[in-house]
Amino acid sequence: MRIIGIDPGLRRTGWGVIERREGGRLSHVASGVVATQAGDLAPRLAVLAAGLRAVLAAHAPQIASVEKTFVNRDPAGALKLGHARAIALLVPAEAGLSVFEYAPNEVKKTVVGVGHAEKAQVAHMVKILLPGAAPGGADAADALAIAICHAQHAGFAGLRVGA
Repeated sequence: MRIIGIDPGLRRTGWGVIERREGGRLSHVASGVVATQAGDLAPRLAVLAAGLRAVLAAHAPQIASVEKTFVNRDPAGALKLGHARAIALLVPAEAGLSVFEYAPNEVKKTVVGVGHAEKAQVAHMVKILLPGAAPGGADAADALAIAICHAQHAGFAGLRVGA
């Protein structure tokens, strides 16, 4: 079962695709970032949507997991993140994927064992859990962590991934 994790952001949306095999073994398929340039909102959202559609087409995940929005003190920043997050939810849903959402602390607790882990700790554990993975930065590492979180939660629940 292939799972894509998406870490939404207006400037940089991280993505990571993993494969979960029988027995729960995880392997890295691909990861990266869809980046936008500063400017008007609508064209930036279009870039994010096109980039995520290309990732889905290239790597054929069957399940999507997306990080939930955290509360932000800056209302304008929270709104922009919400727009990027909407694209992260919409594109996989349009492709017919089931979309699951996880809070940042839940992802960190699942991957690192501590809900308030630092980004460096998350990236380190992603490399341990996915031997050979070399995510291109914190956004891609976070996206892989989101995919790992779903794989672990689905496995611990005794469910088929995506059930």
